[in-house]
Amino acid sequence: MSFARSGCRSPGGRRRRFTTGRSKRGLPTRTQLSAQSIGSSEFKADGRAGHEMTLSPSQQIDQLIAGIPDWRAKTLATLRRVVHEADPEMVEEWKWMGSPTYYHDGLVLLFNPHKDKVKLTFHEGASLLDPDKLFNAGLGGGKWRAIDYLEGDKVNEPSLKALIRAAVAHNTSKKKRKK
Repeated sequence: MSFARSGCRSPGGRRRRFTTGRSKRGLPTRTQLSAQSIGSSEFKADGRAGHEMTLSPSQQIDQLIAGIPDWRAKTLATLRRVVHEADPEMVEEWKWMGSPTYYHDGLVLLFNPHKDKVKLTFHEGASLLDPDKLFNAGLGGGKWRAIDYLEGDKVNEPSLKALIRAAVAHNTSKKKRKK
């Protein structure tokens, strides 16, 4: 059975979306990333059947960075390195349909590439002191704070490491209070 493009309906009556193969952020879709890394012989492009292999969060983050062809990849790699240097015990996870997230006694931060920026978001950022004024986004929120990196922006590594360590200390103190 063929589908008429004008109808855009599947046999079950649901609407079909025609996509360009890119996510809203201009990045490869999850299916494309998985197919690239695993190979077409083991993974079918439609995400069904086959011997689908599960990638670790670190591998998924590696693929995300490798799939970005511009300055954002370098910024993401720098942020990732700084996070691990600030706290070697930080655990990487892959959540919320493609967001690298970092945990130590709870969610500490996450980062995302956008079309014109890289956003580094601290989960409990409103509770942290920011003497170097790194936070430049989400300042009105009650919990989250973010740093937007635009093309050409430099990462202030010593200040960012201090902020990450403060966020980890905040999470650790919250955990101790609960006991």
